[in-house]
Amino acid sequence: MSILIGIGIVTTVTTFYLGKKGWQAFHKAVGITPGVLVYQNDNAPLSLSKLSWQQLSLNKKHLQNLPEQQLSQLKRIDEKVNHYQAYQKSLKAQHKTPAITEEQFVLNKMLHTRLPEMLASHYHLTSISVNNRNDEKKIEASELLQSVLNNIEQRLDRLLAQIDTQQLQELRVMKNYINSHDS
Repeated sequence: MSILIGIGIVTTVTTFYLGKKGWQAFHKAVGITPGVLVYQNDNAPLSLSKLSWQQLSLNKKHLQNLPEQQLSQLKRIDEKVNHYQAYQKSLKAQHKTPAITEEQFVLNKMLHTRLPEMLASHYHLTSISVNNRNDEKKIEASELLQSVLNNIEQRLDRLLAQIDTQQLQELRVMKNYINSHDS
């Protein structure tokens, strides 16, 4: 009788152990960490301490005085730049040399040189000036920065739309090529 109880206990412990290891292996295979669930609310206000950039290299100190709307717009711009960079990497992986147009060069210069410079200027204008006379300058600086952000986002939208159109055209060409060889 004690042998049957021992076998039952060993079988139960072994089943639980293998089940747990199998469950963990399954989660690892699909890229999930068991017990860790992070909910990210897209409508929650952005926090500078938690804000991370995928492609843009911006000084967090220069972002302190920006309103929520401009931080969200910068985040959207960063995500669009990330999509564009992923497309460029996929071209390189296919051993295709991506041709850089003047528009792409200008956009790159705006993103990596002019945008950080403008954010620094905006920060200095809004944080150092304490006079009430400078409120007009602060408002103008915010409007100018908003204009630049809108311009950059529109350029990125046009560039991504151009890439989508180009990819669609390549698919059409391949479809026509394949259909032309059907007999």
